[in-house]
Amino acid sequence: MLLNIPNLERNKILAPFTTYKIGGPADLFVEVHTIDALVNALQEARRNRIPFFLLGCGANILVTDKGFRGLVIRNLANKITLLDKDRVLAESGVIVGNLIEQCRDCGLSGLEHFVDIPSTVGGAMWQNLHFLSPDRKRTVLIEEIVHTSRILTEEGRFRTVGVDYFQFDYDKSILQKRQDIVLDVTFQLTPKTKEEIQAVIDANIAWRRAKHPLLAEFPSCGSVFKKIEGVGAGRLIEQAGLKGMRIGGAEVSTKHANFIVNTGNAKASDILQLIKLVQDEVKRKSGYSLETEIAVVGEL
Repeated sequence: MLLNIPNLERNKILAPFTTYKIGGPADLFVEVHTIDALVNALQEARRNRIPFFLLGCGANILVTDKGFRGLVIRNLANKITLLDKDRVLAESGVIVGNLIEQCRDCGLSGLEHFVDIPSTVGGAMWQNLHFLSPDRKRTVLIEEIVHTSRILTEEGRFRTVGVDYFQFDYDKSILQKRQDIVLDVTFQLTPKTKEEIQAVIDANIAWRRAKHPLLAEFPSCGSVFKKIEGVGAGRLIEQAGLKGMRIGGAEVSTKHANFIVNTGNAKASDILQLIKLVQDEVKRKSGYSLETEIAVVGEL
């Protein structure tokens, strides 16, 4: 097997590329910095029938201890283009935080609700990135500002599609059912002053850091379990007396019970065992079934 992919690496440990700082090796690994390089790597993997995984910020996933049997493509294509007074085009490897800053500086509002969430544009589309509105009364979804997107379909065709194509729902999109790949996204934004946008950024950062464990100190993947409307997964876990529960290096956060953090030496197997314990205990004590919102990547 001869892959025409420049700078291809073998047996690359994935832990440093995830927010959990957990994960074994990928058989094959490449970093791509342009859409052309991304498309080439995808086409080579498909042509050779090699399983592939597209890696952005490495959030909202748990890479297994055995790692990934196939090709991991780390997407660093990060070009941002202002199209007109209220639309911006971002390649799928753009870090959402960087996009927020550029949009703020251009006086464009809509993305600032997602500040301090580790995600690329591609990852945001995959999971329909979400956060609470400034008044904390509703959930803001990335779909609300998506205008169009250029994709490479699982059949190998290039298409420009509208927001309806993605069949967005809470934590869901068609990208979880089909191997379509987002190449770039055009966002429809709203002109506002830099000061107005910065005020929302500051408020959201303050709220998140007061409620959630700091990623730099307590590596995690974000919320582990899906929201249960009107109840709250974190509240159920806390009521079950599981805050601070540990297995190996994995711990149910003492700050927010819907976070399972890596205390420094956690393995993926520790996280998975703790997830199962939490699910069993919450079911036993409250009757609710917790579903995970994170993706497990790799060989179990």
